[in-house]
Amino acid sequence: MSNSVPLFVLSLLLVIGSYDDVQFFVYGVVDEYRRDDFPAEFVFGSGTSAYQVEGAVLEDGRSFSIWDTFAHSGYYNGANGDVACDGYHKYKEDIKLIAETGLEAYRFSISWSRLIPSIWKRIRECKGLTVLQRFHQQAYRPWLNITKLFGIQPHVTLHHDDLPQILEDEYGGWLSRKSVKDFVAYADVCFREFGDRVLHWTSFNEANVFALGGYDMGFSPPGRCSSPFGFFINCSRGDSTSEPYLAAHHLLLAHASAVRLYRQKYKAIHHGFVGINVLSYWFEPYTNTTEDVKATQRANDFYLGWFLNPLVNGDYPEIVKKNAGNRIPAFTKLESERIKGSFDFFGINHYNNFYVKDNPSSLETNIRDVNGDMAATLICTCVFADSGSEPLPTQFPVTPSGLQNLLNYLKEEYGNPPIYIHENGQVQARNGTLMDIARVEYLHAYIGALLDALRNGSNTRGYFAWSLLDLFELLGGYDIGYGLYYVDLDDKDLTRYPKLSAHWYTNFLKGNNVTPIFPNLNLIKHSFVSSH
Repeated sequence: MSNSVPLFVLSLLLVIGSYDDVQFFVYGVVDEYRRDDFPAEFVFGSGTSAYQVEGAVLEDGRSFSIWDTFAHSGYYNGANGDVACDGYHKYKEDIKLIAETGLEAYRFSISWSRLIPSIWKRIRECKGLTVLQRFHQQAYRPWLNITKLFGIQPHVTLHHDDLPQILEDEYGGWLSRKSVKDFVAYADVCFREFGDRVLHWTSFNEANVFALGGYDMGFSPPGRCSSPFGFFINCSRGDSTSEPYLAAHHLLLAHASAVRLYRQKYKAIHHGFVGINVLSYWFEPYTNTTEDVKATQRANDFYLGWFLNPLVNGDYPEIVKKNAGNRIPAFTKLESERIKGSFDFFGINHYNNFYVKDNPSSLETNIRDVNGDMAATLICTCVFADSGSEPLPTQFPVTPSGLQNLLNYLKEEYGNPPIYIHENGQVQARNGTLMDIARVEYLHAYIGALLDALRNGSNTRGYFAWSLLDLFELLGGYDIGYGLYYVDLDDKDLTRYPKLSAHWYTNFLKGNNVTPIFPNLNLIKHSFVSSH
C-alpha cells in the first residue's frame, strides 16, 4: 500500500490545483486557528477501546465479555473482535504512532474480562491476588509506563460495552443490583493498581446508548429487546419496556458508588478525577411550532437528562418519570444524596444532529419503550448505506454549530460542568483510501466550533478525535471506519497507514496555523512522500 501513497498525493494535486485554488469551507464557526488559541492546559488526543482494538481474545486467561458473545452471535455477519487490530501485541507500535502524531492525551478502556478473568469469584473473596498481579503486569501496566515516558496523558474508561460474560450468565448482568457491587470491586482494583499512572477515569462509555442499544433496541451488547422494538434484529429475549430503565438505574448506582470509593480511598493520594460518558446529539425542532419545541426538550431530557439530571440534581427529569411511570425505578433518599454531585466531569461523544418532531400518539400505546415514552420522532440527514442487516451511516453532515450549541446547553442547563469531548469524528466506508478529505473537513470545522464555545465560556477541558485506528465498530464492524490511521486487515502484520487526517491533526498539534481544509498543501505533500 505504501507505494500507492504518492499516487494519492498526485491525484489530490490534479484535483485541487494550486494552494490559491483550494476551496474554503465556512460553517458559521471560526475558520482560522492554531493550537495556541486553546488554553495550555487543554488537551487534544484520540482514542480506542479494548474490544475494538486489542484482539488476543483468549490469551493470558482473558474470558469472554458480553461484546464477544454478541459478536459471535452473528450480528456482524461473521465479523468479530477476536483479532481486531491486534493492539494487545502491537501496543508499543501504537504508542509510537500516538507520539508521532503529536497527541497530548490518549483515551482507551481496560477490559474487565482481561484484567480479572475467570478468577473473578476468588477476587470477590480476596483470594487470587497474586494471579491478578500477573495479569495486570502482562496487560496494562507496560502500556501505561510507556505512555508516561512519552508524556502522553492517559484517559481510561472502565466499562466500554464489555461486562464479563460470566456475570451476565451468573445473575443477568446490569439487570441485577449485584452488578453494582461487582463493578465497584473491579474499579477498586483499577484505582489501586493504576492510580499512580491514571488521573482521568470514566466509569461508563455512552451509558445512555448502552442502556438503549443493549436493553431496548438490541443493537449492542448484550442484545436484549422485545418485539416490536428491535432495531434490525429479531428480539428473542428481554423486555424493552422496562429493562433499559432498570439497567440505567444500576449503571448510575455503580457509577456513584465508584466515585464515592475513589474520593474516600484514592483522591488524597492520586488527586485524580472520575466522570461518566454519554452520547450527546444536538436536537433541533423540526418546525418552530410549540409542539416540536417541547418535543425537542423531551429528547434532551430522555437522552441527556436521563443520566445527567441524577448526577446534578439527584433525580430523573420529571417528564421521564411521568411518561415511564412505574417502569423506571426510584432512588431512595440516601441513593439520591449519594448520586447528586458524584462526578468530576462529563464525557460527551458527539457526531451529528437530529431534527425532532412531536409524536404524541406514541403515549397512547399501552406497550411502549423509551423512545415511545419520549413521544418524539428523530430525523437524521445522514448518508446511509445498506449493509445487508442494518443501515449504516457512511458520512455525517458537517454541522459544527451543533457541537457549539450542545456545549452551550450543557453550560446553561447543568451549571457549566467540566467537559471532555471523548469522541468526535467523521464516518466513512472502509475502502482503504488514505485521502479522507471529508474527515479533514469535519475535524477542521468541529474544532473551530469548539474554540468558539470556549470563547463563549464553555468549561470544556479536552478533545479526542475518534478514532486513532480504523477498528471494530459497534455499528458496522469492519464495514465503516473513523480512524486517523488505516489498518490493512488483509496484511498479516495489520500494518497501520496514516491518512490525510492524521497529517492534518499533526500539523495542527505542532502549532501551525490552519485555515482551509488543507492548511499547508506543500507541508502535507512532503509529509506523505517522505514517510512512505
